Amino acid sequence: MTAPGLALLHVDDALLVVDKPSGLHAVPPKPPAPAESLETRLRARFPEALLVHRLDRDTSGVIVFARSALAQRHLGWQFERRQVAKAYVARVFGAPPGVAGRIELPLATDWPRRPRQMVCHERGRAAVTDWRLVAREPGASRLALAPLTGRSHQLRVHMAALGCPILGDPLYAPPEARMLAPRLQLHAERIAFRHPLGGAWTAFEAQAPF
Repeated sequence: MTAPGLALLHVDDALLVVDKPSGLHAVPPKPPAPAESLETRLRARFPEALLVHRLDRDTSGVIVFARSALAQRHLGWQFERRQVAKAYVARVFGAPPGVAGRIELPLATDWPRRPRQMVCHERGRAAVTDWRLVAREPGASRLALAPLTGRSHQLRVHMAALGCPILGDPLYAPPEARMLAPRLQLHAERIAFRHPLGGAWTAFEAQAPF
């Protein structure tokens, strides 16, 4: 399904599922930045659209909006209780230490350098990411990432802490890794949850554009 400025993956009475492009805010940013966002584009066609979760501006991929307050609460409850399964794909600098692993590093806002986040064992909130090596490339690797928590910039900070910053990341990657890609090489590939109407396990996917 298509609409001006939108790549709709699914529409029903409760849900709007969209493949968000990189470079577009999920919701309007604070002034003086332009108010253009995925939410404003979506509401031009579906005025009832309600935010359920977010993706970073530079991250592409599957994002879900609700079409009623009841559906929004149902989905929000699942996110709060970590009952939503999320899968990402990323291209990272170098090679990880092994073929799979789990990163458990608490994250907090780096206030002097906002919007950056940082690993902080004193005041950070728990953050957990599972990773798996998918393929090796010259000077880079392709990883499957599964965040078990939903902290801001979690995957980007965790990959940098692993020693494999995401290619094209303007905040956490060194210059040599930023220059290897024209955009952040992070994509929300799949999301699965209980449908607000009926409770059936439902999944949506969008193939990575890189």
